[in-house]
Amino acid sequence: MLAHRTLGDLRVSALGLGCMGMSHAYGTADPDEARATLEAALAAGVTLYDTADMYGNGANEEFLAPFVQAHRDEIVLATKFGFVNDENARPVGLDGRPERVAECVDGSLRRLGVDVIDLYYLHRVDPQVPVEETVGAMAEQVAAGKVRALGLSEATGEDIRKAAAVHPIAALQSEYSIFTRDVEDGPLQAAREVGAGLVPFSPLGRGLLTADRKAVAAALGGDDFRHTIPRWQGENLEANLRLVDRIDAIAADLSSDGAPVTAAQVALAWVLAQGDDIVPIPGTTRRKHLADNLGAAAVTLTEAQVAELTALSAVGGRLPQRTLQQR
Repeated sequence: MLAHRTLGDLRVSALGLGCMGMSHAYGTADPDEARATLEAALAAGVTLYDTADMYGNGANEEFLAPFVQAHRDEIVLATKFGFVNDENARPVGLDGRPERVAECVDGSLRRLGVDVIDLYYLHRVDPQVPVEETVGAMAEQVAAGKVRALGLSEATGEDIRKAAAVHPIAALQSEYSIFTRDVEDGPLQAAREVGAGLVPFSPLGRGLLTADRKAVAAALGGDDFRHTIPRWQGENLEANLRLVDRIDAIAADLSSDGAPVTAAQVALAWVLAQGDDIVPIPGTTRRKHLADNLGAAAVTLTEAQVAELTALSAVGGRLPQRTLQQR
């Protein structure tokens, strides 16, 4: 079984499961295999499950609902609000107005079929609304018994400190991996100052840090948003694939007869090695990838290997420029 870490007062497995891809952004997933993956994760000791109201305009929460209801006392349920989507579930803006918070909480509770959300994130800070006002309204939902703990996603260090002055912040969720380390430049320090854990999403570089990277890159369809990401395009992709070959070499050095180590496990082990207050949530819709990811918990990197991995630097942006400007 997996070891446990803490996010504020929440005790969670050292690795969680990001559920977005089960119904959003990465093409069409097999729903039966996705459901089987959820059950396999629970059986392996995963307790933290992450979704958001903007994933498929609520469809992701609805997909998770039967699993969540069947295992409510065994899991820590995290969801988010703050984006405004169009009818095709594409984000078109942010809305963090205090008067919207209760409506969003109630919507997530209804779709998930539960009475309380364990960890409720502001998905992005709305630049038109002081974060203190949004978090103040979120704190009212804690007082009402509808939410247990609060989090922020992709927030700046300044916003983290402002939010924590209003209500304790249990977690900061941000993209973090060998290839994406922006959070180290301020937000991670602020999170630690206020006692919040870090929950990295896309700790495998949206699949770029896995054994399937070349096949995935070759098969990206129009309904998979990765084809719009600079580091997945042209010469950038070729350069990044060569970098991941170096991660393969470290994996080979760590492998032994009967106990192979994969690039994904090395990448996740690097994230886990950055601190006991870090709980990555790699997403997958397949049991074979889940088993690979969870195997990272048994991988121990040497200081030299950590340093070598830290020195790697991806080529190209982590998101399309238009998307980054919206954040």
